[in-house]
Amino acid sequence: MTSYAAVLWDLDGTIVDTEPLWMAAEHELAAAHGGTWTDEDALQLVGNSLIASGEYIKAKVGLEMSAEDVVDYLVQRLAASLREHIEWRPGARELIKSLDADGVPQALVTMSYASIAEPVAAALPFGAVVTGDAVSRPKPFPDPYLLAAEKLGVDPARCLAIEDSVTGATSANAAGCDVLAIPHFVDVPAAARRVLLPTLEGLTADSLDALFP
Repeated sequence: MTSYAAVLWDLDGTIVDTEPLWMAAEHELAAAHGGTWTDEDALQLVGNSLIASGEYIKAKVGLEMSAEDVVDYLVQRLAASLREHIEWRPGARELIKSLDADGVPQALVTMSYASIAEPVAAALPFGAVVTGDAVSRPKPFPDPYLLAAEKLGVDPARCLAIEDSVTGATSANAAGCDVLAIPHFVDVPAAARRVLLPTLEGLTADSLDALFP
């Protein structure tokens, strides 16, 4: 059993492979408005808050719609896709189940909005959920992880955060958490209190402590 007081999970790219869905929605939006959008543009948004992504897309594509309207379009597309099918990342559900079996509190900490997080949270044993529309300062600020620890009633310094992006790892480290980073679409640099692994496959509640000797 792990000695961590809680494990705090990112969603996009960490538990669920949503990045291809985001990218497809972004391409569709740009094409519908006669604009140009590339995969390189899409990668710039990984881990960002949705409103920051909306502003980037608006400027890059030259849209007349507001950043908020861009976000609404993307959120509706993603929420609809996740209600139809969830593409889980390797090892994520298995580790969540192992932690739950050991009674370790877990929270979902995502910059996606509640309507996107809902189908995922409904399928998993999270004791708390923090979404991008619930915090005024998103990742990379520490606020989302601090709020998740507060909701669970634990010290963030005794938590492990699991992330896939620089923005998310920075947020969790700033909150005082150890960070297990599983890079997916973007690289995550090494840092203090941060371990990088290629996959969550094979990890259990019992094996987490050994990652941070």
